Amino acid sequence: MNLRPRRREEPELSLVPMIDVVLVLLIFFMIATSLRHEAQLDIRLPEASGQPMPNAIAQLEVSIAPDGRYAVNGQTLESHDPATLKAALQAATGGRVLPLIISADGRTPHQAVATALDVAGQLGIRQLSIATVNAATPEP
Repeated sequence: MNLRPRRREEPELSLVPMIDVVLVLLIFFMIATSLRHEAQLDIRLPEASGQPMPNAIAQLEVSIAPDGRYAVNGQTLESHDPATLKAALQAATGGRVLPLIISADGRTPHQAVATALDVAGQLGIRQLSIATVNAATPEP
C-alpha cells in the first residue's frame, strides 16, 4: 500500500486565448473609431433617375435658393423665418391640403430644407416630394 500523498497538479492559466481576445478587441476598436469621419464624405445632391410626377392635380411648390430664401409658387418671400413661410403656405392652400413639392438648390443649407419640411408637417401636409434633376440629362 502506497501511503504517500499524491501530488496535485496546480491549475494553469493559459495566456494565449486572452491575448487573442485582446488583439481582436483592439482591432475592432481601431476600425470602429476610423469610421466616424462623417465630415469627409463627398456628397453631391440632388440627382435622381426617376420619372417626373404628372401635374394632374393642384399642388404647392416651395423653392429654396442657395442662400436659404424661400419662394412659394414662384413668389419670393421677404423673410427667411418659418412663420413667414407658414403664413405664405396657408394663404396659398386656402384651407385645403395640397401636395407639396420642395425644389432646393444642391448648395442649399440643410436647415432651410428641414425648416420647410417642419412647416409642412405643422400644416398637415402629408404628400410631399423633393424635386431633383434627372442624372441622365444634365441641367443647362
